[in-house]
Amino acid sequence: MRQNSPKFIGITGGIGAGKTEILSYIRKHYKCEIYLADSIAHEVKEPGTDCYRELVALLGEDITGPDGRIDKSRMAGKIFSDGELLEQVNEIIHPAVKRYLLEHLEKARQEGTAELFFVEAALLIECGYRALADEMWYVYADEGTRRKRLRQSRGYSGERIDGIMSSQLSEEQFRENCDFVIDNSGTPAESFAQIDKKLEAYTWQE
Repeated sequence: MRQNSPKFIGITGGIGAGKTEILSYIRKHYKCEIYLADSIAHEVKEPGTDCYRELVALLGEDITGPDGRIDKSRMAGKIFSDGELLEQVNEIIHPAVKRYLLEHLEKARQEGTAELFFVEAALLIECGYRALADEMWYVYADEGTRRKRLRQSRGYSGERIDGIMSSQLSEEQFRENCDFVIDNSGTPAESFAQIDKKLEAYTWQE
């Protein structure tokens, strides 16, 4: 164990690159904690949180459903095509997600059971996590492979894939902002070998 201080690693990459598969392997074989920014964003919006109160105050009570929780589609309808409102919403949610992560990182340090602390999000770079993380990892796959995966696993149309890819960072931008690249264009075994080599100083678990 390394002084009860897990290494904080951000994992990012374009849609269809295979981040979920990579993280599943890491979760199984290393002493780590893994957090998905999208899941945390839902958690910090739960009733009773500061984030919930701020969003309802900004957008109105009508963004909540019958159960009192924020309804994702209702909130999306409010901010759709309103760039200024979307920016205000992000200014509420993104800091709340960061606070959540830093609290759990501190808890992991105190408990001393995890050697690695991973955070995954497509927007890690844009949200300033490079300044917080010890390392940033980029999960790369060539565009053809990503398109094939999205068609097969999610049933996305070519038009939808074009739209999502055009809104994300370029390969060059990902590489410029990351310390380590996992080429996930080939077989899972080839990707896992890259991870094992990178993490050879850490405890392996069968």
